[in-house]
Amino acid sequence: MSRPDSERVIRTTREQLRIPATSVDLTPLPGDASNRRYFRVSLKSLSRHRTQSLILMQLHDPEGFKQSEEAISISHIPITELPFVNIHAHLRASNVPVPRLHYYDHDAGLLYLEDLGDITLKHATCNADQQIIHTLYTKAIDLLCAIHTRASRQNQTAQQCIAFGRIFDVPLLTWEFDHFLEYGVIARNGRLMCSNDFVPLKEEFQKIAELIASQHQVFTHRDYHSQNLMVHGNKIGLLDFQDALMGPAAYDLASLLRDAYIQLDEEIVDEFVMRYINNMPKDLIGDIDDFRRVFDFTSIQRNLKAAGRFVYIANVKKNSKFLAYIPRTLGYVKRNLQKYPELKTLHTHLAPYVPELS
Repeated sequence: MSRPDSERVIRTTREQLRIPATSVDLTPLPGDASNRRYFRVSLKSLSRHRTQSLILMQLHDPEGFKQSEEAISISHIPITELPFVNIHAHLRASNVPVPRLHYYDHDAGLLYLEDLGDITLKHATCNADQQIIHTLYTKAIDLLCAIHTRASRQNQTAQQCIAFGRIFDVPLLTWEFDHFLEYGVIARNGRLMCSNDFVPLKEEFQKIAELIASQHQVFTHRDYHSQNLMVHGNKIGLLDFQDALMGPAAYDLASLLRDAYIQLDEEIVDEFVMRYINNMPKDLIGDIDDFRRVFDFTSIQRNLKAAGRFVYIANVKKNSKFLAYIPRTLGYVKRNLQKYPELKTLHTHLAPYVPELS
């Protein structure tokens, strides 16, 4: 992917953003494992005698939105525009703090976004004291409750929002389990599984997928974790929401509190699960003990999928930086497998292939 054309960026900011830029600096930013690149755009203007900053998202393929990088369920709402743009409009209308989209240059595959800075929730909590961690995670939980309530409402923008046309169903959850088996087990070990283990594993995964899919559905971010939450002043902003869909409330909660990138004390996890429960409508939560069980089972599914994804990124995209997070991610799985006696079969047949579970 070639670097964005500086002259085109200057021309676009003048004509579309009404910023009389005279020069531009494009600074590459650390990206995720997607087919997108990010740049910080520093615009200098004689009339304002100061530098303005934007974030430039560069798409590998402007038409690539027609196929997601990850499996998604078939949507009954036609996908006619970039999912990021489509879902962004609904989140903005729902008063969810996402970066402002100043302009989308479709022909060049460039999106001009508000700059929310460089401090992710991960960075803000790294080596921070417990008071800061508690404050920031309180904001993250409260924001999640706002997303799950406000963004789940059927309103004018929801009618066109593709997230409402796709769902975290059993086939999609099963795809994520299979993704783990393909990369987190087979590719990682370099050998196939014995059928005496593979068959019962698939049966146990099916049971968990059916349990998760049977829960109340809310607007689900799908990657609600510390790398996609930006600490901007006293607020937290939301990124990377283009794969949003309708799913169980516990999925995003598990993504945040069983995060591959930062581990929270169990007391904090328990506290914030309860904060989420207490701030959500009772009809979406149901019995508290049942919800906690679903949260733990969903965490298993989410963490296994993440571990497989990290191997996939290393093997297919040749980016090995995420492999370091596998032990923590699978450590969560081990803890939950040991917590529930009914998961003994799953643990027994999976542990021989995953040393972190032994």
